[in-house]
Amino acid sequence: MGLALGDFYSNFNLLMRWLHVFAAIIWVGHLYFFNFVNLQLQASLDDDAKKIVNPQLMPRALWWFRWGAMITFIAGLVLFTMIYMYTPGQGFGPTALFRSEGHITGRAIWILFGMSFAVMMWYNVWFKIWPAQKKILSKQATGDEATKLRTLAAKRSRMNTYLSGPMLFGMLAPSHYGSLNVVTLGVATAVGLIVIFRCYHLSKSAGKTV
Repeated sequence: MGLALGDFYSNFNLLMRWLHVFAAIIWVGHLYFFNFVNLQLQASLDDDAKKIVNPQLMPRALWWFRWGAMITFIAGLVLFTMIYMYTPGQGFGPTALFRSEGHITGRAIWILFGMSFAVMMWYNVWFKIWPAQKKILSKQATGDEATKLRTLAAKRSRMNTYLSGPMLFGMLAPSHYGSLNVVTLGVATAVGLIVIFRCYHLSKSAGKTV
């Protein structure tokens, strides 16, 4: 007895979807940990405590964070190509899900909307946040330089947290809410940003009482 679906394309598509979502949970989960949990924790630690906690915590957390981002990025590009730029038996080129009657579909606009935010987030992780943290953790940067790098990493991490709200709308909408207009796009962006804003405020008091 073989797999329920006999063709390679369908099974590989499902595998990539699973990998994409699995890695994204790791990536965004760590992003929220850094911004909604660790941010408040670091503010409560004195310098001596940070010297004990951070060398154990940060390298491990940043490893899962950056590789979660990379695998999400790669699996997402593979999925986009398979769904929107490849037709089994015909080859590569825009599919009916990407273009219909000479126009880009609402579904495709949604996914491009989400992908745009996701690519910015991935860039921040690999080319801004991780290089800065690597220099700090390896003590290649000290004093004022280390302070500047911490500020840079914190700003880019906060930026990614806000981008994640609208990004998730873009990723979910194609399969569940293909219709699109400017108002819908604006509402999705606003709701995503507001939810993240409220989470930041909630993080200041969350966990203080059991």
